[in-house]
Amino acid sequence: MSVRQSLLAILAQGPCYGYQLRHEFERRTGSIWPLNVGQIYNTLERLERDGLVVRGDTDERGHVYWQVTDSGRDEVGSWFSSPVVRAQGTRDELAIKLAVAATLPGVDANVAIQAQRTASIRQLEALQQERQARGDAEDPEGLVWSLVIDSRIFATEAEVRWLDHTALRLAKHPQHAMALELTAERPKRGRPSKVGREIAEAVVAP
Repeated sequence: MSVRQSLLAILAQGPCYGYQLRHEFERRTGSIWPLNVGQIYNTLERLERDGLVVRGDTDERGHVYWQVTDSGRDEVGSWFSSPVVRAQGTRDELAIKLAVAATLPGVDANVAIQAQRTASIRQLEALQQERQARGDAEDPEGLVWSLVIDSRIFATEAEVRWLDHTALRLAKHPQHAMALELTAERPKRGRPSKVGREIAEAVVAP
């Protein structure tokens, strides 16, 4: 959704053709998330279908300039004035991995935690080095690049803190105390069992 809305917002500044839109998107997002031209045109066709853009003039090179409609401008205004709603129920691979590890006899969840922590620290150091190398640029493109990199740094720092928190939570329990044996009981419909909720909370809750 963010790509769709970003392209629409750029078009609200003036007509653009596909390659131009890709360039404008990347220079406004620090070139962190490169787009391919096929994705650009697929998005434009969906925006056209929804009545948010129309095809305008074609130049001597055959570039079709896309223009935003009034409905498109309204959508851009709504996007910028509305909060980003995080998807509920989205599966977090790392949280699932550690939760499952904590419930399996013979599996040391700390091995998974430390392996992930090592990788996260390595990624964090690389991001910090890249950030330090470029410094705080005053030009628009340098500024937006630093904003995006800062977001990734803060997210990685949060992951490391969560991993440390998880290790401390699990350390309060004897080894494999939270392990669950396979059960022959027929699963009941509805909410998870109290035991299942407690295990999930032990791994995920702050």
